[in-house]
This record gives sequence, C-alpha cells and structure tokens, in this order.
Amino acid sequence: MRGLVKRGECPIVVDSLTYAGDLKRLDEAKGGFKFYKTDICDRKVMERIFLKEKPQAIAHFAAETHVDRSIRDATAFIETNVSGTLILLDLSKKYQVDKFVHISTDEVYGDIEKGSFREDFPLLPNSPYAASKAAGDLLVKSYIRTYGFPAVIVRPSNNYGPWQYPEKLIPLSVLKLLRGEQVPVYGVGANVREWLFVDDCAEGIRQILNKGRVGHIYNLGSGRERPNIQVVKEILKIMGKGPQDMVFVKDRLGHDIRYSLDSSKIRRQTSWQPKHGFSQGLALTIAWCVTNRKWLLNKWRHIRYLYK
Repeated sequence: MRGLVKRGECPIVVDSLTYAGDLKRLDEAKGGFKFYKTDICDRKVMERIFLKEKPQAIAHFAAETHVDRSIRDATAFIETNVSGTLILLDLSKKYQVDKFVHISTDEVYGDIEKGSFREDFPLLPNSPYAASKAAGDLLVKSYIRTYGFPAVIVRPSNNYGPWQYPEKLIPLSVLKLLRGEQVPVYGVGANVREWLFVDDCAEGIRQILNKGRVGHIYNLGSGRERPNIQVVKEILKIMGKGPQDMVFVKDRLGHDIRYSLDSSKIRRQTSWQPKHGFSQGLALTIAWCVTNRKWLLNKWRHIRYLYK
C-alpha cells in the first residue's frame, strides 16, 4: 500500500483493525489513501463502500493468519477467510470490478519433503488456518469457472520484514531477546520455510495486479529456504546472543515439515525478481525491530498467552 502511494495512486483500505492491525504502519503514507474501519464480513457496510468508491480492482489481503491461534480456535478463521472472501466475491461480481487478486498462502499445498510445489499441485492443507485459506481459494476458482469472474490467485511463501506482528517467528524471536528471555523453537527446529522479504512480496503482487492473467494462479517465492533453527541462530548471532538464549519447546500440532514453491511462472510472465537475499533482509528486519522496540514490546500483552 505504501508503495502504491509513492507511485501516486490513491488506494482504498478496508481493515477491521483486529489485535494485529495498527494504523501506525501507514503513517508515512498519510493523506495518500482512503481508510474504512470495518469488517469484510459486514456485507451491508461493504456494499456501501463499493457503491461509494466504485473500485476497479480488489487486492484481497484480509485474513486471520496465525496457525497457532487457528489450532486453539478456528472460528474466526472460517468467518473471515471463507465467509469474508465470499462476500467480497459477491460484491466484486455485482459491481463488476475489472480484477480481483486473492492473496492466499503456500500452506494450502500442505508440506513437501523434496522438490517444490507448482500451481497445479493439489490442495492438501494440514492446519485449520491452511484449510480456511484453501477453502477461500476454491471459492475464487469456482467463481472463475462459473461466472467468468476476473480473478487471480497468489500464493506467497513466508513473509518477513518491518512491521510484522510479533506472533511470527522472526519478530517474536527479537521481541523475546529484547525482553531478556529465551527464543522458543518448536521441536528441534528442523521445519523448513521459504522466506520472502515483504517489499519483494508487495512488488510481486503489484506486478500480478497489472500483468497477471485472469483465471491463473501464481506462486510467489524467493527460493531461499531455511530450517527454523538456522533462522533463530542467525538472529542470535546478529543480536550478539548465543545458544543459551534459545529453548526447544513442544512441537506445534500437525506441524508441516517443509514448504517450497516453484515460482518460475511469475518470473516468466512478469519482470519480477526478489531483490533481497535472506541475510540482507533479516539484518534490515532486526535493525527495524531494535529501532522500534517500543512498538514491538507493546504487542507482548496480546500474544504472551500463546508462549507460556
């Protein structure tokens, strides 16, 4: 969104500002966008916004995203990720938007021990979160097939970078260290993720919005994989800490072993390439977290129950 404002666009932002929402993220873009605080599941309010703003394109990011929370209670995930997606599809069809970009996740594929997921792989989600996102994908695909709806599905890999809410691995690790506590690592830390810096993800989505082919699915990954234990060790090194500053904890239920995306399609069809190597992106992220430690530390009260 900040990138669009810098390009002279005036995006319309709809956000319910749940526990993970924070308008401070948009401070540097003040005056360059319109904002509505509402829930996408409120069909009446959303229809009024469509009527007033007459959007030409929709980039649907709104979602409940944290796997651990979905394991504790999946209700909000079904409401937002499935019912909310349906409402946006209905209104976008009714008011004839030119393009609907649905932001999904690599987790809809399940996990893979060798090789990489292509866009035509079956959906085999393993967590309630992933299942809710896969359901959203299937709704979008059904609207494409049934109504000729102008939608595109994007499946990014694990994002990281400034402003990420600290229930995710990297900002959580920095937060714990800033509090003088050990970083929790699930199991033995062998689970592998493909890491994509947030600016690279945003640029990929922008290019798909402009150039992506209607009816198509695009994987959006960096090709930079790391086991969780290696990520934590790199964070400890950058922050001047050692092995004593992490602790292995009981593994997450149903924990996926490895994600890996084949992102050759977007690279063939657009000019997109990730610009940030993982070490570079991690250093930038940690520097931002340390500089903005007050913001980060203030979030602890909302997530501490997850890490007792």
